[in-house]
Amino acid sequence: MWDVYVYTWSGWVYVAFVIDAYARCILGWRTSTSMTTGLVLDAIEQAIWTRNRYGTTDLAGLVQHTDAGSQYTSITYTERLAAAGIDASIGTVGDSYDNALAETINGLYKTELIKPRKPWRTVEQVELATAEWVDWFNHRRLYEHCGDLPPAELEAAHYAHQHPQQPAELSHQ
Repeated sequence: MWDVYVYTWSGWVYVAFVIDAYARCILGWRTSTSMTTGLVLDAIEQAIWTRNRYGTTDLAGLVQHTDAGSQYTSITYTERLAAAGIDASIGTVGDSYDNALAETINGLYKTELIKPRKPWRTVEQVELATAEWVDWFNHRRLYEHCGDLPPAELEAAHYAHQHPQQPAELSHQ
């Protein structure tokens, strides 16, 4: 997870994304006018909810890669990760080597949405546009890493392969 800064006429907006490293799917995201633990906690909660919604309730073994920002090293955030069974991996200060994927997604977000449509007037404008971009990114954007499939399609194929549908049994009475 990494944060993006977006300048609006009403001040800065911070955007946090939670990304699945395999399929590149954006599982959770949030915008806020302040960079706090609440921002990243809301994004991780949405990601956990997304995983649970699609039947993945055991998050043990997942790793959350972040920078060393105070919002990611806070007690509240690290305790929430631990409670969900997610391991925290915090990069070193001053580089993004541990978080290249997040930097890639953030770069795409800025290149495909933020820069072409600026100037941004309000926080709400950024939030709505981000929601639309995340939906497009997950479900319609062809991603080379995913074999030129949208991330959600690659992820669905992965889970279908892991848990193939069993034919329903018929009961004879």
